Amino acid sequence: MPSPAPEPLAPRPLTVWLVNPFDDIPGEGLPPLRYWTLARILAARGHDVTWWSGTWSHRRKAVRMAPLGIREDEGFSVRLVATPPYTKNVSLARLRNHREFGKTFERLANESVASGQLERPDIIVASLPPLEGPEAALRLARRMDATCVVDLMDVWPETFERLVPGPTFIRKPLAQLFFGGMHRRRRELLAAADGVSAATHTYAAQVLGEAAADLPRHVCYVGAYLQEFPPPPRSIDAVPLPDGSGAAAAMPEPLQCVYAGSLGSGQDLDALVAAARGLSAAGTRTVLHVAGTGPLEPMLRTAAAAQRGACELRIHGLLPRADYVRLLGSCDVGLVLVKPESLPGELAGLIEEHAAGVAYTAGDGGSLTRAITALATDRRSLLALRAGSRRLAAAAFDRERTYPAFVDWLETLSE
Repeated sequence: MPSPAPEPLAPRPLTVWLVNPFDDIPGEGLPPLRYWTLARILAARGHDVTWWSGTWSHRRKAVRMAPLGIREDEGFSVRLVATPPYTKNVSLARLRNHREFGKTFERLANESVASGQLERPDIIVASLPPLEGPEAALRLARRMDATCVVDLMDVWPETFERLVPGPTFIRKPLAQLFFGGMHRRRRELLAAADGVSAATHTYAAQVLGEAAADLPRHVCYVGAYLQEFPPPPRSIDAVPLPDGSGAAAAMPEPLQCVYAGSLGSGQDLDALVAAARGLSAAGTRTVLHVAGTGPLEPMLRTAAAAQRGACELRIHGLLPRADYVRLLGSCDVGLVLVKPESLPGELAGLIEEHAAGVAYTAGDGGSLTRAITALATDRRSLLALRAGSRRLAAAAFDRERTYPAFVDWLETLSE
């Protein structure tokens, strides 16, 4: 009788460094984003994980410190690199912050390994942006015989290029003058990397045209923990009667809509303000919630204070995690407010595939008004779309499934 096949060996424990100065770290009271989630899963697999971040919070625009006990609570370590402040996301001060982050991270990493404070890494995963983080990570990886993975969190420097003023025939040469060096550095970085991951297929397609075809690559959306959010209801109790009788049935509760994310120039927030006015003018009972912070938060608060009528605009700012989850779980509609140049049709394709929502024309407040009005007046269709959005989330954005697959891929690179 043949002997049974041996059980496959578990991956050996790795020393993993994550290099990302932007995501919120444990202790900042906000839902875990990409790197916190990745660090948790790596640590749960038995790997020794160190997350290198910066002392300046990109989201809150404030100094931060890593709280005591992260290793005991989360299973991984956070090391903060001293970085200078910046208040505007598009500024020379931010570029200075990036430069100091890369330089200081590289120095501290070399010193920590040389002194025995840290083990030599087996794999380094560094986010782009900034360029300086993965550039330093690549030099460290070559010096320490480690695998280096570049994680595309945005198309960089194209994000800056979109803000160059003037018509196209002027913008293109100006962008080449200002950002040509950054494009060259990115090409060199991708040519030397051992693998590339990306937060969207769009980012991968746009950037990896510059890379070798055989470069290992993986896409993992930022995603969410689905179990934190209740599934949509299976039925609707209040349906308008054909003859108009039954005041309660004919007047459903205001439609609750929420936008959660950055309040910056890349988001279609002017259209949101215009939609609030249009919904009030039409008498459509709605509440538009905004959760997040950024340079446009003061503008939104001013608009909310002036808003009158059937539509209410509520600006929540940064919410603690429990309040954030509660708000999102209580709303009927999630608003994706990206300008067309920020994320081409990938998300729209997913929404159409899963019948998960309706589209509006970016930059057009009237179009957004009509889309929200359609959902407010047809609650049966809304319920079907909510079920579709849950299917989409389970298929593409469930971190309990997508991040273990991300870690599987990282483990194969280190073999």
